[in-house]
Amino acid sequence: MDASTTRRILRVTGMGRDAADDRVVVEAPVELRLRGVPIAVLMRTPGDDADLALGFAITEGIVLGPHEVAAVTPAGDPDAGDRWTIELADGVTVDPEQFRRNLYTTSSCGVCGKASIDAVRVAAPAPPLGPQVSADLLLSLPSRMRLVQAEFARTGGLHGAALFDASGGLEASCEDIGRHNAVDKLVGRMALRRWPLGETVLVVSGRVSFEMVQKAAVAGIPVICGVSAASSLAADLGDELGLTVIGFLRDGGFNVYAGAHRVS
Repeated sequence: MDASTTRRILRVTGMGRDAADDRVVVEAPVELRLRGVPIAVLMRTPGDDADLALGFAITEGIVLGPHEVAAVTPAGDPDAGDRWTIELADGVTVDPEQFRRNLYTTSSCGVCGKASIDAVRVAAPAPPLGPQVSADLLLSLPSRMRLVQAEFARTGGLHGAALFDASGGLEASCEDIGRHNAVDKLVGRMALRRWPLGETVLVVSGRVSFEMVQKAAVAGIPVICGVSAASSLAADLGDELGLTVIGFLRDGGFNVYAGAHRVS
């Protein structure tokens, strides 16, 4: 299934109205299973589903890292919909009922189905002291991310997440209709290359919420930046875990809500 599709629309402007073809983002459910038990249904943009499942398992604290996952494989009849099974490595035991969500997760949802904020505080490694990043480098990152957001350019309807090294080199980027899904896809893709993801900078296309900071922390990412606002809880969690949290990274400036020692 493609990430976008063509739809016939009525376009209304100050000059009048006309029928036109428009590219719209595809939103569809994917079911994730652990030991044969469905644990979540995510509303996502199709594509990179195996990365999404691995990243979700890691950032939700279902597993402690990629070493605890043997594989992510398609499950069941392909005609019955998109379903993926997270297969655990030998010797790893996880009770799937402990992580089973009571509600499906919408594309805009972060902690939907969680009983409390305490339930989503998962163990995270201590972040590295670095990297030291300059203001000029940080300000260049949103535009670099947009250059690789091909589907956003076509539809205007996708969030982006991009990981950069300390010199501003792009390591990976992902898109999805959901902010959290984009980060999980990115974490899952990078986890197959190296772990943890220290000395890097994560840039997201929306706001920086509590769970976005948590996902960065679990992956060992010390710096997270958003082009929109950071929440109070995100800033508090950044202080608590030693992460740098940056918001409003646009228009020639930004706000540092936590971890200012990494900004030179």
